[in-house]
Amino acid sequence: MELKIKEKLVKGWDNHLRQTSRQLIKFDTEEETLNFLADSFRLEFSCDFVGIFVRDRDDFIPKVWSGALPSITERFPMRMDQCHPSLLVKSLMFDASEGDSSCEFTNLWINENVSTWFTVPLMSEWHSIGFFIVGYLQPIKLIPEMEKSFDEFGKDVAAAITISRSKELQKTRMLGVQWINQHSSLELSVDDAVAKLVKGAGKLVGASVACIYFYDESEGCFIFQPPSYGGMEPADKIVVDKNEELKHYFPYVETPGGYQLTIPLVINLKMIGVLYIENHHSSVFTQDDLETLGFLSNHVAVMLENARLYRNEKEHKQKLHHLLDYQQSLVKETVEGDRFDGITDTLSHLLSTSVILLDRFMRPLSFQLYQTDEEELQQLVALAAYKIIQSQQMTGSRFTPNPTGDRKVATWPINGGGHLLGYLVVDVTHNEMNDFTRLSINLTRNIYSIQFIKQKIAFDSSEQVKDSFMNKLLVEKIKDKESIIQYANLFDWDLFLPHRVAVLSLSIKNEENDMNLLEIEAEKSRIWEQIKAKILHRYPEIKMTSKNGEWILIAPENKEENKPKVYWSKLYQYVKTVVERHSEKCQVYITVGGKTKTLGDYYVCYMQALKALNVVINRFHDIGFALFDELGPYTILHELNDSQTTHLFIQKNLAPLLRYSEGKGTKGMDLFHTLRAYLENNGSIKETTEDLYIHRSSLLYRLEKISTLLDTDLNDSECRFNLMMAYKLYDLYIGNMAPS
Repeated sequence: MELKIKEKLVKGWDNHLRQTSRQLIKFDTEEETLNFLADSFRLEFSCDFVGIFVRDRDDFIPKVWSGALPSITERFPMRMDQCHPSLLVKSLMFDASEGDSSCEFTNLWINENVSTWFTVPLMSEWHSIGFFIVGYLQPIKLIPEMEKSFDEFGKDVAAAITISRSKELQKTRMLGVQWINQHSSLELSVDDAVAKLVKGAGKLVGASVACIYFYDESEGCFIFQPPSYGGMEPADKIVVDKNEELKHYFPYVETPGGYQLTIPLVINLKMIGVLYIENHHSSVFTQDDLETLGFLSNHVAVMLENARLYRNEKEHKQKLHHLLDYQQSLVKETVEGDRFDGITDTLSHLLSTSVILLDRFMRPLSFQLYQTDEEELQQLVALAAYKIIQSQQMTGSRFTPNPTGDRKVATWPINGGGHLLGYLVVDVTHNEMNDFTRLSINLTRNIYSIQFIKQKIAFDSSEQVKDSFMNKLLVEKIKDKESIIQYANLFDWDLFLPHRVAVLSLSIKNEENDMNLLEIEAEKSRIWEQIKAKILHRYPEIKMTSKNGEWILIAPENKEENKPKVYWSKLYQYVKTVVERHSEKCQVYITVGGKTKTLGDYYVCYMQALKALNVVINRFHDIGFALFDELGPYTILHELNDSQTTHLFIQKNLAPLLRYSEGKGTKGMDLFHTLRAYLENNGSIKETTEDLYIHRSSLLYRLEKISTLLDTDLNDSECRFNLMMAYKLYDLYIGNMAPS
C-alpha cells in the first residue's frame, strides 16, 4: 500500500515537472521564467522557500528568492570552491543530520535550522547556469527516486532560461536598432552622435559610464571623442605601440566577466575606434552584454563613420567655397594692383602666419609678418635661403643660417613661362600642412606667377618704350624733342639734369672655336639679363638700354657725389663679380663719357664712351674700365671727328704694318705691337725688350723690318710723334676692328 502511494506521488510530481517545463518556454524574460519556477514549486511541493542561484565567474549569487528566510540572500555571493562540487552536476537531497562541514552552502542551512532541502542543477548542453534549492523548515521524507526526474527537469529549466535570455537579447538588440534608427541623422555633428551613442549603449547594458575613442592612424594613438556618458573623465590620448596588442591598453577587449568592456568599432575590416564602458556596481558585464554591444557596434561604427564623412564633406564644401572666395580676392588683387603686397597679406590672413615672397635671388619682395617682429624677418629669410640652397645642392649649403630657435619654414618655387621667378616662404612653426593649406598655397603660387608675368609684360613694354625713346635721344641730330621729353617724364626722368653716359660691352673668349656667332650672342644676352637684374636692384637710379650690340648706362651726375671715378669703378667691380659668377669666358668692359648739359650732349657723351671703349679694348684690356675725361690726349684727338683725313693719316703711317700682318696670325702682329711698345718706351731698347720679353737681337731685327716696311727713320723724333699719333687715332676710330 505504501509503495503504491509512493509511485502515485512520484508520478504526480513527474507530471507537474513536465507541465512546468512546458510553461517555462512561454515566458519572454529570464525574470518571469525564474519567478514562475519558484512559485510553482512552492505551490506544488508545499515547501517553505525556493531559491535560485546562478554562477557569476567563481561565485554563486541569488537570482530569485521566494518564501521564508529572505535575509539569507545577504550571505551571498558565496565562493564556488567552498561549496559541494556536485551542486552544478546532479540533484542532491539533504537533511540536517547529514551536514557536511566542508560545504559552506550546507552549513548555511544547518545554521538556519532548515531541516530538509534538495537542490536541482540548471545544466544546459553547453555550460552550467546554476541551481535552485527547495527547503523545508520541518523534517519531511524525500523520495530519492525523484533525483533523476529533477536532473532532467533542471535541463529543461536551463533550456528555458537560455531561450528567455535569447529573447531578451533579441529584444534588446531590436531596441538598440530602433534607438539607432530614431537617433541616426546625417545632420548630427560627430559630438552629438557620440553623445547619443554612448548614452544609448550605456543604458542598454546598464553601464555606469561609457565613451568612445577614435583611432588616429597617422599619430598611432587613440583620441578621446567627447562627450562621455556617466560623468567619466577618460584620458585624452592613449599612445599605442604597433607591436603591442589592443588588450595591452584595453584589458577587456570583447571579454565578458569584468567591470570593464571594450568593443572595437570596425568599418571594412579597418578599426576606426573603440566603445569603452565601465560598471561601478557589483554586477559584471556578461556574454549577453558583449553580444548586445557587438551587435550594436557595427551600426554604431557605420553611424559614426557616416557622421564623420558627412561632416568632412560639409567642411570640405565650406572650404571649397572659402577657397573660391579666396581665389576671387587674389584675382582682384592681381587685376587692381601691380604689386605683390595684396596677395601676401591675403595669404597671411588666411593661414594666420607670416608669409614672405622672395625674388629668384632670395631677396624679400613682399612680406606680411604675423605675431613676429621685423627683426625676425632676416632670420626667416636666412632660414628659407638655407633650405632652398640645400635643396639645390646635393653636397649641402654654402652657409649656415643664424640661430632661429625652433622656427620652421616651408618654401615653394614660383615658376612661370618655364623660368624661375621667385620663392614663396611660409612660417609653419605652429601650422600643420593639411590638404586645404597646400591647395591654398598652390593657388597663391599661380596668382604670384600671373603677377610676375604681368609685371614682366608691363616691364617689357616699358623697356621697349624706354629703349625706343633712349635710342632717339642717342643720335647726332634729335628730330622730336617733345616726344622724348614726354616719354622721359613717364619714367620720372629729368633729362635736363646733368647725367653721365657709359657703355658696357661683353666679350666672349672663343679660343677653341667651339661656339658660333649665334651661340656667342645668346651667351651675351643671358649674362646681360643677370647683370641688368643686379644693377636694377643695386643702382635703381641708372637707366639702361641697348644700342648696336652694346649696352648704354645713363646715371644722374649727383649720384657720383663729385667722385665719378669711385662711383663707376665700384659699379664696374660689382658687374665684374656678377659676370665671373655666371661665366668664365666672358670679359666685361665699362667706359664712361662726359657729363650732359643739354639734350644734344647725350649723343656726344655716348660717342665719347664708345671712343673710350676702343681705347680700353686695345690699350687697357686687363683694366677693362676707363673714364673718357681721364684718357689724356685721346680726349683732344676725339675732337678731330671721324673724318677721311683721320683715316688717311692712320693708313699712311700704319697701313704697311697692318697689310703685312694679314694672314700671318700672331707672328705677323708682333711687328704692330712691337712698334707700339718701342714708342711707348721712348725708343729705349732695354725697356722695350723687357716689356716684350724678347732678346735684344730679336728686337733690333724687328725694328729694322719695321723701318723697311714704313720707309722711315725710327730714331727721328718727328717720325715717332706721327706714329704715336697714328696709334692713338687707331685706338679711337679703328681699334675695335683690329685682329686680336
